[in-house]
Amino acid sequence: MSTLTGIDILVRDKMAPLRGHRIGLITNHTGLTADGRSTIDILHQAPEVELRALFAPEHGSRGDVDEKVADSRDQRTGLPVHSLYGESYHPRPQHLQGLDTLVFDIQDIGCRFYTYISTLGHAMEAAAAAGIFLAVLDRPNPINGIDIEGPVSDPDLRSFTAWHSIPVRHGMTVGELARLFNTERKIGARLTVVRCEGWRRSEWFDATGLTWTNPSPNMRSLTQATLYPGVGLLEFTNLSVGRGTDTPFELIGAPWLDGRRLAAHLNDQGLVGAKFVPVRFTPRASVYAGTPCGGVNLLVLNRDRLRPVRMGLHIAAALRDLFPGDWNPARYDRLLADRRVFEAFVAGAAPGALESLWQDELGAFRRARRAHLLYD
Repeated sequence: MSTLTGIDILVRDKMAPLRGHRIGLITNHTGLTADGRSTIDILHQAPEVELRALFAPEHGSRGDVDEKVADSRDQRTGLPVHSLYGESYHPRPQHLQGLDTLVFDIQDIGCRFYTYISTLGHAMEAAAAAGIFLAVLDRPNPINGIDIEGPVSDPDLRSFTAWHSIPVRHGMTVGELARLFNTERKIGARLTVVRCEGWRRSEWFDATGLTWTNPSPNMRSLTQATLYPGVGLLEFTNLSVGRGTDTPFELIGAPWLDGRRLAAHLNDQGLVGAKFVPVRFTPRASVYAGTPCGGVNLLVLNRDRLRPVRMGLHIAAALRDLFPGDWNPARYDRLLADRRVFEAFVAGAAPGALESLWQDELGAFRRARRAHLLYD
């Protein structure tokens, strides 16, 4: 049986617990029922609720924007679309007037610096300040809800890509994260989570029976989502992570990079679940657009045993050690968001030593999250 997401449950239960509410909907093209109907259209047509406004996260309400998002009007419904990725990351007070509830329905991918969960946090703060409800229509964590990995971001390094102090791979759904945010940030949101049915924590997205919809323009497969917590960490350095190719996050490279040398080194590191193949590619857009690059193709051999953040650390350490005059690690801390780990990395620490630095914080997070988990 296919997993039922929050919107499926809402439809089945005839809009309980939102009946009679005037709603603002935070969603995008991933807000779909199991049979492919848009959450926007469903709430707009439902007689039990009144959908008054839409709010668009990064990439826009239809998921096709790769830049700042402007306020607009939805062509299908005629509703105003207020940007949450432009002048403000928060829903603005004037746009919440006349609403009873903000509803959040977006597919996350299970990684701290994927910004939809930051949009959720900002929405919770805005809803609490306005004295209105916030309802999360929950969805599965596509890279499973068990595996947790990576440094826990420093509280003083919070940003839109590190909204709360959680590890890179958090192993939670957006509904569970909302519960954790509400408690740990003392937001005071009047929160409702409409739970999924038929999903178990151990399941990856391809076990749900749901149709994959690219959550953003460069997140095109479950394989890419699996690799992203490690490869994405390299994003702000002078390295292509495959944007502008057909397989973003499955490739890394640069004009100065010797792919054969890097692949041989990484294949000697004993990284379980992955293999590295030398390649050459020319990105059509983004970093090194139009410039031939040497690099490696990252193959996932066993996703259950692969630790993508560990793999990403090994890639970063290899770039640091093999190409010290070419790779610039100065912005590697941007998404790592852990000052102690970054300083040890720059000083030359090995990947295993770096991993040991975050184990205490990871253990504390693992214990803290238990109270907010909704699924077995």
